[in-house]
This record gives sequence, structure tokens and C-alpha cells, in this order.
Amino acid sequence: MTRNMIILGTGPAGLTAAIYAARARLEPLVVEGMQPGGQLTSTTDIENYPGFENGIGGFELMDIMKRQAVRFGTDFVSGTAVSVDFKNRPLRITLSDGSVHETETLIIATGASARYLGLESEQKLMGKGVSGCATCDGAFFRDVPVAVIGGGDTATEEALFLTRFASKVYIIHRRDQLRASRIMADRVLSHAKIEMVWNSVVEDVLDVAQDKVTALRLKNVKTGASSELPVEGMFLGIGHQPNTEPFKGHLKLNEQGYIITQETSTDIEGVYAAGDVQDPHYRQAVTAAGSGCMAALKAERYLEEHGF
Repeated sequence: MTRNMIILGTGPAGLTAAIYAARARLEPLVVEGMQPGGQLTSTTDIENYPGFENGIGGFELMDIMKRQAVRFGTDFVSGTAVSVDFKNRPLRITLSDGSVHETETLIIATGASARYLGLESEQKLMGKGVSGCATCDGAFFRDVPVAVIGGGDTATEEALFLTRFASKVYIIHRRDQLRASRIMADRVLSHAKIEMVWNSVVEDVLDVAQDKVTALRLKNVKTGASSELPVEGMFLGIGHQPNTEPFKGHLKLNEQGYIITQETSTDIEGVYAAGDVQDPHYRQAVTAAGSGCMAALKAERYLEEHGF
């Protein structure tokens, strides 16, 4: 059976695309991906998504979106895409369970994953003081000290944003100078709320049995000395990795691995990309949802023009 549309991913971009496509009676098939619901399912509270005056939990928001998509006739399957064939029509997508699915149009909404340190305590405290997105979660850290890990433009941008809320922002960097652009480095080094912690790495995230971040255990890479830094939040500023592995060699990607799009159209006819997988700049739920809408409308028009 050849589908009118397959959507890869169930974050805001993928589920919004599904809602629009299903309402247009295209009967889309959604592949749930490695993290059903996307990154938002690990966010405890979302206060900046329009329509929820008192905020909403990330898991709850994604569940509402999925149920809305199901109500209009969207089908869901578990798994992830492992390979694609865009050379012939219909398009072919192979999933992690070995099944092969054919489709006339494809929307890629596989997202991007924040790079983490790989600590067990870090994963345990995700959404409880550990975050990969300052613009998503910064407002929850009013008048408390926080730390940003990294030394490039991502880290400096996160740190500057956090100064709007936090009482103090520490930037922890394994080197003795920033890798960020000169203008960004100058801004953080001269900011009264920001303090650099040079030549240091995070060994552990501490919660002192309170189930929330209370401090970081640091190690000085030059002296080997350990210390504790009291903070209530740790933000990762070491970049994001777009989930585009199956599409390498099939679609045009930029140097960081993000899918290059014109609006949401890729360089392959009938293939679209939406959300964080093609957006290295904003990475917000509302912008992802908007691009999912755009991709679905474009795919619908493509199908109409080609007689499907």
C-alpha cells in the first residue's frame, strides 16, 4: 500500500503536520521516532506555548496533539527511519523493524537532540534543573544561580539570555578562553551577572536527595582539584545534533547536518522538512508547529498538482 503521506517524528512539527494532513483526508502515517512526543516530553512545564494561560506539561501537550491527530484519522506506527530511497517513485522508507513503507510525499520532522555530557545524574535530573534549552526553561530559574556548560556561541547566547532571570550565571568551560565569536565573548566577559569558571568540567550533578539540582561537582583539568558549585540549574550549551543520519547522501544538509530547505521544501520533490531538523536557530515548540503546518500544506498542494 502506497501512502499519500508519511511523517517522521511526533514532536510539535510532526503532529501539527499530521493534524493538517488528516483534516485534508490524506490519511497520513506517522512514525513515532526514538522519543515519542519529541524533546518536549522531558519538559515539566511549558509557559510560552500560546493557548495555555497557566502553562502545560510537555507530555500533556504532546498527548493532546496526538489525540487530535488520531481524531482526524492519522495512523501511527512505532519505530524510526533507518534508510530511505528517493531515487524512484513512490518514495521508500525502511524502519527499524525492517518494514518498508511507500509514500508519495514525506515530511521529515525528526528533530534535533541537545548534546549532553553523558552523566547518569544528568539524565536523572532532566527537567528537574538540567535543561538543553535556556529559552524554553530559563523563566523557571528566577533569582537563583545557574550554570551553563560550554564555551562557544551557543553557550554564550544561553548565558546572556539567562541573566534576565537568574541571580548569577556561571559559564563552565574546559579551556582558558572562549571559542565564541569576539562580540559574544566580550558581552559575557563584561556582564555583571556572569562569572567564568575556566579549565573545568562537570564530574557530577548533585541533588542531595531533593530530586532537583542543588550543585555541580567540578574538576579542574589542569590541577585535578575537585570543587562544588552551588547552583539550581544546569544548561547545556555544547550544541545540538540534528537527527538526519538516514538522510545523508539523499538530501542536501548544511555543515552542521541540518536539512537545507526553501521554506519547508527540500531539494527532492515531494520531500519536506519541518521543525528542529531544519531549524538551527529558534528551536521552539511554536515555530516547529508552524513549520509542520507549512510542510503539510505544501505536501497537500503537491499531491493535488500530481493528481493524487
